[in-house]
Amino acid sequence: MNESRKLYKLAETAAVLRAENGCPWDREQTHETLKKYLIEETYEVIDAIDSKDDEKIKEELGDLLYQVYAHSEIAREQKRFDIDDVADGINVKLIRRHPHVFSVKDEITSDEVLTRWEKIKKTEKKKGESAIDGVPKSLPALLKAYRTQEKTSRIGFDWDNVEDVEEKLDEEIAEFKEAIKSDDKAKIKDEFGDILFTLVNISRFLDIDPEEALLHSTEKFSKRFRLVEKEAAEIGKKISDMTLAEMNSLWEKAKL
Repeated sequence: MNESRKLYKLAETAAVLRAENGCPWDREQTHETLKKYLIEETYEVIDAIDSKDDEKIKEELGDLLYQVYAHSEIAREQKRFDIDDVADGINVKLIRRHPHVFSVKDEITSDEVLTRWEKIKKTEKKKGESAIDGVPKSLPALLKAYRTQEKTSRIGFDWDNVEDVEEKLDEEIAEFKEAIKSDDKAKIKDEFGDILFTLVNISRFLDIDPEEALLHSTEKFSKRFRLVEKEAAEIGKKISDMTLAEMNSLWEKAKL
């Protein structure tokens, strides 16, 4: 079988599943009902990448790829677009946004590539659209903050250096403490959000992905907590029956 034919075979499979004599479940699906599966499959790909297991990565990428075909098949049935239109659209866009590769050969850095990418995107926008309109509304909060800051930075709206952002963090923490004293829940929430947003700004200046950093800290905490549970079980105690001092003692041991 021709290698490219395998992609068309998947398109045929997606069509058969939704055909009159196909799968009842697949036939019921819409763009809206499939959204949660698209998100779930994306995270499963990320887990597979973290596992460094090629077979798992290949399998999960296949599951994610099928989501693209399923959505495209729904659109094809409604005569809106099909999988070829999807592939052609992204191909044309990639060529247009990489002139340094496909037209005028330029020796530019990765940062310059991103800056040029945003400038090209800006020319594609309709009149009245914002520079941050392209940030997906459904992104996780930390990542959404990071992407929003990236986009405004590329058009020159940014801090001069990380030291200025660190000063802003001190200011936001002071405001947060004042908000706590006021016992105003809305104000406390607002100031807490400002702290997180400023921390994301710092992470961007230090080239740290805030989503990955928080995930790492959460995993580290979970690993240590499981060790605490294990140590407690070995001495015949339940975590819920231990004092805070006893738990802290096991926690310090787990850190080592």
